[in-house]
Amino acid sequence: MQRVAFCTPVNPVESGISDYSEELLPYLGQYVDLTLVVDPEVQPTNQQLLAKLPIIRISDLAKQHTRQPFDAIIYHMGNSPAHSRFWQSLQSLPGIVVLHDYVLHHLMLWHAANRLKNVTSYRQLIQHYYAENGTSIAQRMERGQLGDAVFDFPLSEPVIAQASSLIAHSQYVLDRVQQQRLNLATSLVPMGVPLLPPPDRLAARQALQLPADIPIWASFGHINPYKRIEQALQAFAQFRRNYPDARYILVGSVSPSYDLKALLQRLQLGESVQVTGYVDHADFNRYVAAADLCFNGRYPSAGETSASLLRLLGAGRAVLVSDIATFSELPADVVAHVPVDRDEVALIAAYAQRLWADVALREAMETNARRYVAEKHSLPLAARGYADHLSRVQGWPRLEPQREPLWDINTVTIHHSIAQTIGHKAAQLGLVDDDAPLLDRLAARLRNLLA
Repeated sequence: MQRVAFCTPVNPVESGISDYSEELLPYLGQYVDLTLVVDPEVQPTNQQLLAKLPIIRISDLAKQHTRQPFDAIIYHMGNSPAHSRFWQSLQSLPGIVVLHDYVLHHLMLWHAANRLKNVTSYRQLIQHYYAENGTSIAQRMERGQLGDAVFDFPLSEPVIAQASSLIAHSQYVLDRVQQQRLNLATSLVPMGVPLLPPPDRLAARQALQLPADIPIWASFGHINPYKRIEQALQAFAQFRRNYPDARYILVGSVSPSYDLKALLQRLQLGESVQVTGYVDHADFNRYVAAADLCFNGRYPSAGETSASLLRLLGAGRAVLVSDIATFSELPADVVAHVPVDRDEVALIAAYAQRLWADVALREAMETNARRYVAEKHSLPLAARGYADHLSRVQGWPRLEPQREPLWDINTVTIHHSIAQTIGHKAAQLGLVDDDAPLLDRLAARLRNLLA
């Protein structure tokens, strides 16, 4: 079997790409012999990874490749500090790029400020690609003014330039990549997520001590201004005029830069909104099961494909999404698309009213959502897409499964190390002894945005 180096964040790195990789690896390992390549500051906590795969540090990849060349190298690139060392390696040792986010601007700034300790290199990079417009954005970013305009300056160009070929999970990203490198070999590969057993709404509510018969809205993930939470809460306030017992549960941590408490006070929502903070995997799944309606908003978009959204659909939830970027590619009978315009709040409220009043419609939407994930976003289908891309771009015969999945993702054992987790967080924040105050402030602000 061909030997493939798989460079990615893994747990305990708090990144959706960590979970994504750990779920994909046992299925991709049916086709090729995988070597997991990790950041040297990260000790994987997934015991199956440790037991089933050889693991090396990204700092040792070039030496290992020289001594015994890999048949292919895959780099996962996302818009967070967790990918900094993979970007560093890609520059000297090109490989296949899996581009999770089209916008990599925040990664590039973090890399320059914290990894290289050279903000000037960031200024030069942005000026090279965007001339005077880029210079203005760079000055604002360096002052910590992380505005929406930065999403128009993706800074993914250098990564795309280094890719030997590229995998994306949406046509939205592929179209933009091909505008930059028309002749680059690319593949559209579905993002795979596990399809859990159909959830029991009543049992979940009992476990969470939630009322059995009230409407429950929910949103999942880190809460920041880009998730359209304010618009959703405004719509929820309208919904409660007809259903005063309704509850909105926000499952996830809140960005320190987002004054959610003040927003809730202004909308006079009181105890009808429950903010859970971070919850463990079991409670996360219970909140998914307990919800009647989920809202997954985003504006602006970094071009990401949302694994958390696919998990909601796989659980058979009725989901409203912003009609933007990759979300627009989802079928209209699977999600309700909400344009990001002046009618956004009214449309969210109208969708919610209709879906709660029309049980048959809501159940049809839930059935369609679950079927869509089962048919289009299974983990075996995702691994097949990787195998086909590898066969095509590497000139190999078509890869076929050679064995069963390397492990059962439903029986994963996680070993938590507090010291490792704290150490990794400190590294993400750029907290080293000789940091200048500017770099500390940049790291803290970027951490809030990217979490």
